Amino acid sequence: MSAQIARARRNVIVLFAAQAILGAQMSMIFIVGGLAGKMLAPHPCIVTLPLSMIILGTALSARPLARFMQNHGRRAGFLVAVGSGTIGAMICALAIWTGSFWLFMTGSLLTGVYQAGQGFYRFAATDTAPESFAPRAISWVMVGGLIAAILGPALVRYTDGITAVPFLATYGAIFLLNLTGPVLFAFLDIPKPEAQPLATGATRSIGDLLRSPRILVAMICGTVSYALMNLMMTSTSLAVVGCGFEQKDAANIIGLHALAMFAPSFFTGSLITRFGAERIVAIGLAILTLAGGIALAGVDLANFYVALMLLGVGWNFGYIGATAMLTGTYRADERGRVQGINDAVVFSGVFLASLSSGGLMNCAGGSAQQGWSAVTLTMLPFLMLAAAALIWLTRSQRRPTTVG
Repeated sequence: MSAQIARARRNVIVLFAAQAILGAQMSMIFIVGGLAGKMLAPHPCIVTLPLSMIILGTALSARPLARFMQNHGRRAGFLVAVGSGTIGAMICALAIWTGSFWLFMTGSLLTGVYQAGQGFYRFAATDTAPESFAPRAISWVMVGGLIAAILGPALVRYTDGITAVPFLATYGAIFLLNLTGPVLFAFLDIPKPEAQPLATGATRSIGDLLRSPRILVAMICGTVSYALMNLMMTSTSLAVVGCGFEQKDAANIIGLHALAMFAPSFFTGSLITRFGAERIVAIGLAILTLAGGIALAGVDLANFYVALMLLGVGWNFGYIGATAMLTGTYRADERGRVQGINDAVVFSGVFLASLSSGGLMNCAGGSAQQGWSAVTLTMLPFLMLAAAALIWLTRSQRRPTTVG
């Protein structure tokens, strides 16, 4: 057991570093992506479409990337993702240089493949970990996002104004970050999954998997937590600047939000172990509801800061809790399929939220305040859906089994 723990901890350290260094690019992109889209877009209703293309790329590549990792190992899959992120950053920089909105969307789509790979860091942390260590392994890897939340906005501030063309230096920095990927993943020690003989049991279809209450509810709660976080975050820079504040204010708010997304990871795993994943998910949904309420209450800087901070904490509890719910629901030979299906579902929901965000923000009213209100009001029905699903799961688990 000690050797297994040592191996698991080594992998957690590598994945933590990847989350911290490579993951910084995502906060950078979400700080400047909407503003770059506004600079390039031919119509105001589609300024956030490049950010939506990132999510679409993630949703489309999640299942193929999971299958690739199942066949060729985590390291190979992560290198494919980093390579895509490198090419995506190059294309986005070229698009900004040439003023091409459609080329910018192409680069964003490739960036989405990187984000799909990053999404599997949390699952990879459990591959070599004992069951008792798995929630903490997930949580510790997610702590790397705290470093990314500091590094990303700092790089945005450092690169701002370096070049005459806005945002060009930022995407150049993203390109350089991706070059560290092959070095980091050289230290990863996760063996390829062994092929399972057919005699071990019948392969469950997608329908069979989704009929498992715990898998279904974990996917619903993970999707709602991530999608609603993205819905608000995508529009934040536009809302802050549209309400009369400066770009640096938007960067500071997004930076605090990113810190709030990952800082709770120091203790989220321990809370899940002590109280159960379902209770932590429920708390996350409650915090997301509170974030929406504070955003609706006004558009002062304080409202933006507090709402986005709570949005980050709510995402952390809801998303990590849903991940922990999912990890104990599948066999080893089903790992790639279930994780791929889960992330395809989650990021399909996030894509729809991101796609809706720009339209709600820019075309749902005559002012930035009205658009921001439309964004936050959209959260309510989905929060109710996730809460209802969680209540149904809790009651079904308590229901006694009838023996006949």
